[in-house]
Amino acid sequence: MTAALLVAALAVLCAPTSVARRRLTPPTSGGRRPGITRPGVGVAAVVAVVAGAVLTAPTVGIAAATVGGTVAHRMRRAHQDRRRDREVRALLAGLDVAVADLRVGAHPESACLAAAAESTGRPAEAFRSAAATARLGGSAAAGLLTGAQRGDNDASGVASDLGRIAVAWRIAERHGIPLAELLDAARADLLGRRRFRSRVESGLAGARSTAAVLACLPVLGIALGQMMGADPVGVLLSGGIGGVLLVVGTALACSGLAWADRMTRAVTA
Repeated sequence: MTAALLVAALAVLCAPTSVARRRLTPPTSGGRRPGITRPGVGVAAVVAVVAGAVLTAPTVGIAAATVGGTVAHRMRRAHQDRRRDREVRALLAGLDVAVADLRVGAHPESACLAAAAESTGRPAEAFRSAAATARLGGSAAAGLLTGAQRGDNDASGVASDLGRIAVAWRIAERHGIPLAELLDAARADLLGRRRFRSRVESGLAGARSTAAVLACLPVLGIALGQMMGADPVGVLLSGGIGGVLLVVGTALACSGLAWADRMTRAVTA
């Protein structure tokens, strides 16, 4: 156990700070500096803890791996949710500018360039792609879809929102419907979806907190037993039946937490 704690402490000490990452990493063409994200640092720390626990006792390593995998998965999903919220807000800001420019008679290329300047991330790339396609005489909707699908896999989920906007754009080009009106309707739909998701997540905050508290109750019981002199920590770390109970209890607690997360996410999907 001491070895696992030492390895964890070394992992935390060796993790680069945000200032060091910004100073040591070169800027990319888009002005952003790639670096190790917070979930990546957390996963590295979890791997270090698991490695130290495996060296101490196999059952402790299995339990630590279960807890570490659950924590890493929750951190990754939380990071994806934050990224999606940022990109949806950027997309809404870009649509505001595009609709305003189109209503005063601007060319779709100029409207897309203005929207790209106002937004960031994947929406900005999609609007720049749409502007380049319109400049060459093609369909801006096709360029919007190309920009939405470019790059890595869509972990944030904003590509589906860009796809709906591209469909509205294509309908306006095909049937001669005012483009600004359709984009404004798509923006209103996206804003309504975001507000509904926020209300549902706020309503489910209590259920998620209850699930987290229930998952941590066994730890409180172990602490109380240790304070009473029953030495449950020694039994669980000694291997044998105690080690089996540690693995089974950890797996059940993490499975319950994952099940609760899945049920709450099914509501907001």
